[in-house]
Amino acid sequence: MTAPPRLPLEGQPATVTGPRAAEPGPPRAAVGARRVVAAGVPSALRPAPQAGDGRYIVGLLRITAPRGAVPTATSTCMCGRDRSAVGRGKVLALITDHEAHRDLCPLRSSQEGRAAA
Repeated sequence: MTAPPRLPLEGQPATVTGPRAAEPGPPRAAVGARRVVAAGVPSALRPAPQAGDGRYIVGLLRITAPRGAVPTATSTCMCGRDRSAVGRGKVLALITDHEAHRDLCPLRSSQEGRAAA
């Protein structure tokens, strides 16, 4: 018994028996170039940079208090202040100290406004 000959599948291209050169892919979009997402709707690849309002972080208080574990806290400031505390009482004292430093820090530009308020 011999197997029936294989018929080509519909819509499938005929197989190539020999080697052939690779075809180049579509051109890639340049960075920041626009592309069309839907009919007539351009979309930027990257969002426009956000304009800042001039504010930035000067001091940071980070408190970690996992359930059932000892709480820790770290108070840092751009003026060079760097303090840390371990334990509930010391963390509460560091929070108070951090709040006091916010009013006395030389990097805070709105000192006179805070005193008037």
